[in-house]
Amino acid sequence: MNLKTIHNVYFIGIGGIGMSALARYYKGIGKNVAGYDKTETPLTRQLSENGISIHYEDNLDEITTAFLDNSTTLVVYTPAVPSEHQELSYFFSNGFEVKKRSEVLGMITRDTFCFAVAGTHGKTTTSSILAHLLKETGTPLSAFLGGISEDFNSNFLFEGDEYSVVEADEFDRSFLQLSPDVACITSMDADHLDIYGDSSELIKSFMEFAKKLKPDGKLFVRNGLPIKGITYGIEDDSDYCIRNIKIEHGTYIFDLGTPETTIKGVRFSKPGRHNLLNGLVAFAMAIQAGSPPYRLAEALKTFKGVQRRFSYKIKAEDFVFIDDYAHHPTEINAVFDAITEMHPGKRVLAVFQPHLFSRTRDFGDDFAESLAKFDSVLLLEIYPAREEPIEGINADWLLEKINNPNKKLIKKKDLISEIREQNPELLVTMGAGDIGLEVANLKSELEHAN
Repeated sequence: MNLKTIHNVYFIGIGGIGMSALARYYKGIGKNVAGYDKTETPLTRQLSENGISIHYEDNLDEITTAFLDNSTTLVVYTPAVPSEHQELSYFFSNGFEVKKRSEVLGMITRDTFCFAVAGTHGKTTTSSILAHLLKETGTPLSAFLGGISEDFNSNFLFEGDEYSVVEADEFDRSFLQLSPDVACITSMDADHLDIYGDSSELIKSFMEFAKKLKPDGKLFVRNGLPIKGITYGIEDDSDYCIRNIKIEHGTYIFDLGTPETTIKGVRFSKPGRHNLLNGLVAFAMAIQAGSPPYRLAEALKTFKGVQRRFSYKIKAEDFVFIDDYAHHPTEINAVFDAITEMHPGKRVLAVFQPHLFSRTRDFGDDFAESLAKFDSVLLLEIYPAREEPIEGINADWLLEKINNPNKKLIKKKDLISEIREQNPELLVTMGAGDIGLEVANLKSELEHAN
């Protein structure tokens, strides 16, 4: 089935951040779009407001007739949907073209100059910076993002179809569906061990991804990773390198070295050395589209950020509230380092919601070590997402491992009263589950209190 014969696109799991970006794309090019998801969220409500019909019951009777024509309907699903899902089973059994999200991304980007951002951390921020840089320099692009860009207020940007920016997701080996012209690998820390078994298999998968580049493609690799490519780093011998870092009023000022030149006095306002690296590789990749380096350096200064990626919710002299998607020990460490660099000496309360029973089990000791660094820790119950519970693995189990006297298991309904009682100078909420839905209420209550 090609784009011309597709009239209808039906999404199973349409509320996912990556799926909803594809839904916006197909709606934007004039296709009929509808879908199913388990629960209503702010994201699904936005899609509905854009004219996309969504229902929340796994029921074939809820699907309008047009989408039941297998000759004109493409069905897209996410691997998080269980195999016994009635609607998905129907489409598989009745001759429909049914594809995973990653396969559809591969189809859409095949005829574009494709930028693919891979890595166990940093994909969403890096791809959002890259999309921002390319847009600011007038590049005709489509960008499919894994978060809501604060620059576009969306997870999808359509400025043309010559170039594309996508996240190359290692989960379920999805990124092997792509054939990029330019790619980067930001990190290869062990993760998704429920899929890979061990970290060596994960690394092998990244090696396979590197081979997916087109014949003249370029691969950018964070310096120190065990894979060959054009390197980038901070204060080292990388091909693209940030040096002479200063901080003024919460903004980094630095020199940016490329193989050809050094640009002095570059500014970037997203806290954390990990974000500096994300900005650096986005800059290096954008050069491959022919964008002038000095213009790209100017555009770095205006990047606003991504929702739930070190997002300031309250930033007052006497109280700071930061929200972050961190759901892996390495990411929690990066958040802690950014806080201590930008807000030294402040008394920090961390609220963390673990994501997945398997990830909590696999990295329990590492989570405990990362969380113990904060002055105080509030731990929510594990968010299961696609998983069934694992016997003996729960928030109590993790709490016991955290070597910090100021730790407590808490329910979401008690968060406000506990935060007020502890009265921290800086509050940070972290996790990839539904903790993000609590942030607006927390901000409102805490702003009122302050």
